Amino acid sequence: MIRPDESFGGAYPFAPHFTDAPGFAMHYVDEGPRDGEIVLCLHGEPTWGFLFRHLTRALAKTHRVIVPDHMGFGKSATPPDRTYWLHDHIDNLERFVVALDLDNVTLVMHDFGGPVGMGLAARRPGLVRRVVSANGPTPFGQQDLLERLSANIAVSPWFQWILAAEREGRLEAVLGRLGDDILSVLDLNGFENRNVVSDVWLAAYGAHFETPADCLGAIGWAKGVAIGAHRFETPDPAAERAVRSRPALAIWGEADRTLRSEQFLPLFAELFPSAPIHRLPAVGHYCFEDAPDAVTALICGFLRE
Repeated sequence: MIRPDESFGGAYPFAPHFTDAPGFAMHYVDEGPRDGEIVLCLHGEPTWGFLFRHLTRALAKTHRVIVPDHMGFGKSATPPDRTYWLHDHIDNLERFVVALDLDNVTLVMHDFGGPVGMGLAARRPGLVRRVVSANGPTPFGQQDLLERLSANIAVSPWFQWILAAEREGRLEAVLGRLGDDILSVLDLNGFENRNVVSDVWLAAYGAHFETPADCLGAIGWAKGVAIGAHRFETPDPAAERAVRSRPALAIWGEADRTLRSEQFLPLFAELFPSAPIHRLPAVGHYCFEDAPDAVTALICGFLRE
């Protein structure tokens, strides 16, 4: 567990906040003017709010930037008696936004933050103002969703490893050592910018996962893929019409080995046919680490528009 006040040498200097609304101690960052437009940043596997540190600094000058850590990640608690399937994370996020009374939110979504954010949008479309997908899928009841997911899993080294590890009974044991193996997992998913790697950086991404009990969030997300436990939220017609009308932006690192652009950008384009799509060559799955300046500039420009 990361200490609430841990800043990792000043790399993550934001004041910690916590709420028990989802049934556990959920950590979040809340930076910028209280009356600013809200930007809600949603991370994925196996990262946490640290991923958005550059974007948070940039946007907090003009926007209220809220960055929660999902259950089992970052500075949030890892309850031993909970499941960590997609719908659990959607439930947690819905309770979170209700507790903080958030509205007119711009979603910024990476990795499984995409399905979590789109699940929230399906349940509460009225609170979503804009949608930003940054190497984060946007499942929203598209007819070819399951076909594209299956095609992606078939060619993704990370998903292929998950399936093999679960089949061989070693998934929990291997991911239970995630604190020691964090760089290997990031590399497998598609991480290209070695210049950011330092002892502090490795500590920031590995600190939550000190023991197998601390790794339940990362294990749960992977196991949910392997056993088919994740359930995507399907919007009703009114929610689909509402969200389709929102301004949207897609940013995709083309070197992503886990979420292939050829499978996921068509899902975004079908949902938001007039929205801009920015493909970043030589940028991997963790686009906020591989190209922080470019990604931040694109998101800031989108919000200004």
